[in-house]
Amino acid sequence: MTAFMRTIGIDYSGAQTAEDELTWLRVYLADNDSRPVEVVPPNLRKYWSRRGIAEWLVERLAEDRPTLVGIDHGFSFPLAYFEAHDLSLDWPAFLDDFQRHWPTDDRSMYVDFIREGVCGNGAARQGQTRWRRLCEVRAGRAKSVFHFDVPGSVAKSTHAGIPWLRFIRQRLGPKVHFWPFDGWDIPPGRSAIAEIYPSLWRGLFPCEAPTRDQQDAFSVAAWLWRANQNGSLATFLKPELTASERAQADIEGWILGVRGSHP
Repeated sequence: MTAFMRTIGIDYSGAQTAEDELTWLRVYLADNDSRPVEVVPPNLRKYWSRRGIAEWLVERLAEDRPTLVGIDHGFSFPLAYFEAHDLSLDWPAFLDDFQRHWPTDDRSMYVDFIREGVCGNGAARQGQTRWRRLCEVRAGRAKSVFHFDVPGSVAKSTHAGIPWLRFIRQRLGPKVHFWPFDGWDIPPGRSAIAEIYPSLWRGLFPCEAPTRDQQDAFSVAAWLWRANQNGSLATFLKPELTASERAQADIEGWILGVRGSHP
């Protein structure tokens, strides 16, 4: 028996503003035992914006069709960040605190405006590139969420995307389960959103998409759908972690598909 009726893979981008339509933002959806298909933005727009994706997800996840969504940016920060800024170990409180300092969901706001001190108060909520979450260490090649301006970096997309997780959470409340922050067990019939790392699956699901961004979103939707169908998803939702590691991941989050045990 499968847990979800459809899966969605999103390849994210922190470029420009939340209102700008970006070729790097791609969405694929798998449904009814079919291969994932690309979802085009509504209202005849050519490309998605970050705001457009968030609003579309709110609409889809409000439907009575349990859906698993994978998004490729960090959902939280390393414990060292919480300790350095004397923050409570509470993910919803972290979302509020981060958005106050890094309001990247504001109109006309660039991540770099806050990095450069033009807007917001990012200077009061900085991290260091050597700080990595446990899931990033276990994933191997995953970079720190504070490692900006290098190939393969997710720092900008993470700083741009976290306020939109808060947006979705505020609008849907308990209708959507943010894994693993709301618990490692996803209640039956509930839609869920999880952090993913497309590099884990990019080569497993070839498609004819012309761009890497499309390939990544396709691979995420396809892997989630396959794991949902063959029953392996339950194992990945419960990575092998010690009690202390699980407590750490409760705050830092986890990348779905990364195994917990050391290789």
